[in-house]
Order: sequence, then C-alpha cells, then structure tokens
Amino acid sequence: MTTAGALGDVLAPAGVLAAGDGANAAWPGGGWALWAAGAWAVFLAAHLVLNGRWWFWLLPSLLPPPVFAALPALLLVLSCATGDLTAAVVAGAALLTGARQSGLVPGALVRGKRRPPPDGAVRIVSWNTQHWCQSTDPEPFYAFLRGLDADVYLLQEYHHDEFDGTYRLIDDERRLRATFPGHRAVIARGLITLSRLPVAATVETAARRTLRVDLEMPGDGRILATFNVHIPVQLRLVSPLRADFYRAVRTRAADRAREYRGLLGDVAGCPHPALIAGDFNTTAAIGDARRIARLGADAVALSGRLCPTSWQARPGLRWWRLDWVLTTPGARVHSYRFRDPRGLSDHSVQEVSVSLAEPDRPATAGLRIRHHDEGTRHALPLPGKDRPEGQ
Repeated sequence: MTTAGALGDVLAPAGVLAAGDGANAAWPGGGWALWAAGAWAVFLAAHLVLNGRWWFWLLPSLLPPPVFAALPALLLVLSCATGDLTAAVVAGAALLTGARQSGLVPGALVRGKRRPPPDGAVRIVSWNTQHWCQSTDPEPFYAFLRGLDADVYLLQEYHHDEFDGTYRLIDDERRLRATFPGHRAVIARGLITLSRLPVAATVETAARRTLRVDLEMPGDGRILATFNVHIPVQLRLVSPLRADFYRAVRTRAADRAREYRGLLGDVAGCPHPALIAGDFNTTAAIGDARRIARLGADAVALSGRLCPTSWQARPGLRWWRLDWVLTTPGARVHSYRFRDPRGLSDHSVQEVSVSLAEPDRPATAGLRIRHHDEGTRHALPLPGKDRPEGQ
C-alpha cells in the first residue's frame, strides 16, 4: 500500500459523515468517539507521510509500537459499544492501516513445533551492555556473560558514558581475555566480537559503528560473516526546551542515515552468508525499519512472541524492540529467544542458534582485512596484530 493510499483509506470515512442524524451526523458536531478516532487517523496519516522523510518525525515515532494497534482497537471497541458506526469505521481503518507500525508478529503464533538445531549449529548472543558495567558491579556482569555460554558474542557499548553526548574509552581487555580464555576477541568502535570459532578476517566496513568479523563454521570451515551493529540513538537526554535538543535530533538523523547507507552497502557486498545483529535503536514504528527490511530476513518470528520487546525505558516499561537479528541467504536461524539481563542492562540479550544452509560463494579477490582509524575518541583499538598503524 502506498502512503497516499494509506492516507486515503484512513481519512475517507470522514467524507461520509454528512448522512445520518444526532450528534454524530457531521464531523463538527460528532461525539467524543468520533473525535478521538478522527484525531488518531490524522496523526497516523501524518506519521505515514513524514516518518523516515523528515528528521523531526524521529520524535513522534518513538511512541511504543503496540500503541499503533492497541489505541485504534480500543477506539473501535468503544465506538461499537456506543453505537457510533462512523467512529468505528474510522478506528477500524486506522487499525488496519497502522498494523505494520505496531511491531506485532502474528507469524510467531503459528510457527509450529520447534526442532532442535542441527549438528554444526552455533549459539550466538547479541547484547547492548549499557556502557559495560559502568553502573553495576563487574563481578555479576562478567559472571552473567560467562553464564550465557555462547560460541559467539556480539557486544555493544564497550565504553563509558560521559553524560554529555560523548563516551570515554575503556580498557578491560585483560579481564575479558581471562574470563573467556577459549575465545578470540576483536575489539573496535565500541564493539566487541568474542568467538570460539576461528576468525578468518576482520573486514573494513563503510558503516562506522559496525564491526564485521568473518568466522569459520564447524565442520567444513565455511565462512559466516557477522556484523555487530550499533546504530546511533536518536536524541540526547537534555531538556526539549533547549535548542541543543533539536540540533542533536537533526544531526543524529543524518548520522543514522549514513550508517544505514553504509551498512546496506557492506551487506550487499559481502560474499558470504551473513548474520547482522545488534542494537539498531529502531522499532517497527520508525521509518528506518524499511532499511532494516532490506538488510536481511528478520528471525524474530522464531521467538514465539506476538509482541517481541527488547528495551525498557525504566523497570516495567519494556515496550520497545530496538534489537534485531537478520540473516542473508545461506545462513539459517533455528531458534531465537530474548533473555532477561537481570538488571545489568536496559536491553535484553538476543540468543540465536545458526547454521549454514548451502555452500558458500567464493570470496572476492583483494578482500581488505583491516579497520581504519576513525580519528575520533569513539574509535576503540583492535587487539594485537589486528590493530592498524596509527591507532
């Protein structure tokens, strides 16, 4: 459905309000149910037109996605209960038109019986650590990481927050390697990839907040490319009464667009089956979800959750899904679940089991296996021989 078509579907019922009698016979004199349904329809129409096209709309699109289903559904029920059929038509049209913004996954309820992963499948976790135990005791933090017992860890926010829009580099590499002696650690850009599997290469990416590490899968040694992703957040936590707040939203909208363009190119140019996972700071209600859909197949239906969520603004308010796991042809996800972070982060852990479904394509010649120096305090060094000169 086009945006124009969606807009017409939502607002068309307003054109039939001339018929009838009573308080709801015409829009100006309509009852509260009609006014509420109409107001939501107008907001939804603006959302469909402006979302992903105007930087300011990043703010309205931060609404919890379930609202796009729950609110019109409630208005539909109330309209039917009060006998306001015109309001019911408007609310029903808004419910159908906004369903894709809700983040609901009906397919999760009809996936059928789960089968155990095949031999050769590996367990991969992706987790935004919320500034690497900056606010928590390192002992339970590392114990929790160790207890996940993953073959591959894709971890975000290996830094500390300065609470002024910047981050402070940290060096916890000695403890990290002591905790995971059987894993190879690749560290860059505030991201860590830990792997029991042999590392075939760390590959340059155009996306500046993505870490690509190619891994040799068990058995035949075919390559799985892993993209550890952290898309910039939309806003700074400063007063919305300050001009700085809106300047930051506009700047970060441009940053996000560049990141997604780079990531789309990186994934399209990858010669191997790929798993793309991390904190995208994007929900189904944000326009960038269209870019996510172009990256690969979303594995979330395997979670079995009608309304999957992964981030909470505060305890008890886990209404947003910001974390995604995507795959390109050749990579198969057999299971997917969200794990409770036990108060160590505001993000849930994503855990998947993955195998390769078909022979890999040959690698392209001249593959650049290095990372460039970003020249910013956000660029974290790579360990050992992976560290480029000058970083």
